[in-house]
Amino acid sequence: MPETIDPAEMLAIRLGFGLGPGAAPPDGAAMLASVGAAQAGDGWTVQRAGEAQRLFAQTRQGRTEGTVSPQDYDRILADLNAQRIGVLRRRAARAVGAQAGFGERLVQFWADHFTTAAPNLPRQLMAAAFVDEAIRPHLNGRFANLLFAADTHLMMLTYLDQVSSRGPNSPFVRRRPERRLGLNENLAREAIELHSLGAGAAYTQADVRELAELLTGLTADNRQGTRFVPQAAEPGAETVLGRAYGGGGTSGLDEIRRAFGDLADHPATAAHLSRKLAVHFVADDPPPSLVADLTDAWQGSGGDLATVYGVLVAHPALAQEFRHKARPPFEFLVAALRALGVDEAGVMAFDTKRVNQVLAGPLALMGQPWNQPRGPDGWPERAEDWITPQMLSARIGWSLRQPARLVDPLPDPRAFVAAALGSTVSAPLAWAVPKAESAREGVAIVLASADFNRR
Repeated sequence: MPETIDPAEMLAIRLGFGLGPGAAPPDGAAMLASVGAAQAGDGWTVQRAGEAQRLFAQTRQGRTEGTVSPQDYDRILADLNAQRIGVLRRRAARAVGAQAGFGERLVQFWADHFTTAAPNLPRQLMAAAFVDEAIRPHLNGRFANLLFAADTHLMMLTYLDQVSSRGPNSPFVRRRPERRLGLNENLAREAIELHSLGAGAAYTQADVRELAELLTGLTADNRQGTRFVPQAAEPGAETVLGRAYGGGGTSGLDEIRRAFGDLADHPATAAHLSRKLAVHFVADDPPPSLVADLTDAWQGSGGDLATVYGVLVAHPALAQEFRHKARPPFEFLVAALRALGVDEAGVMAFDTKRVNQVLAGPLALMGQPWNQPRGPDGWPERAEDWITPQMLSARIGWSLRQPARLVDPLPDPRAFVAAALGSTVSAPLAWAVPKAESAREGVAIVLASADFNRR
């Protein structure tokens, strides 16, 4: 570890997407300001994604029935696929172009915290609407608003099968005994166990079931969005963590909002999510003092995320725990593009083939296929989950092949290591880079190094 590290360079690596040539690294104030800039969406909505889903379904059905020609089928699917690829291209371009990338890093963090999966083309587009409608607008506000927006969005409701949950004693179910409809606890469980209090908190299976009953009637579709259907709701009041909700003629969606608000304000939520932020941005095993300071800020502000971020950005643990985190694949690729001097416009100029070569394909090889986490708990955090022999081989292969296809001519390796790592470069890497036999090899040494793959 170098004896003297520029604080702004450290912040850019730890909280953003790293350094690049020709631009001064941002300070803490710029990091915090970047969160506001990341709140603007890219125009994806449930309705827009729903139109694409319907077109996809109609086109496939028409192809089967012979009412859509092979040429029209190929053209429509190519257009829809271009939209899917465009979502990844735009996300990467925003990250590459954000000089202070903390806001875009938070988009990734919260989208992963509220995990959904998109295994097919239409779901990829709905995932884009989820980020634009539920995540970005609430990055800098109260966590209660973020929790409600995420857990009542169509993407989440379908991912966790809430759209099929019906009150066992509701009029909707009683009129259809032959369909064997009933309660689904998925959303209630994840809202408590993953999205708010945490798995180790003091709640019971009864709390999960009562919240699931409160959530019956909550549904959504891609024409009308999220709504509450009283006829499908379980009658009567429900008690969650000792508090009663529903019943008495109150609005179902208002009561769900109140329940989520109480989950957001629970002390266990402050502790759970403060630790999760510390794990993601600082260390797999973060200092207890950092977690305590974030928790205090969370509770003292009533879950105001901007206040919590302010404590994180200024905390001494950022420097003390430097390079204790492995960059996940998406961060690695964006950081590599930034270091090579590829800008936002350059990424937006990638055609479908280039997006697949530079981003989508490598993400899958490195263990992080786009929008396809393995479970509702999201992507792993620990370094050993990302730096395996197979995944490291994929990073080395990208570092050897892609830079020359992205930048012509390649930078001198000595200039490149300075642009990519600044004052943070370690002595062994500084010694090795000038000895590279070619620019290709020297650039690859930097990108494949522990210095670059850790933050």
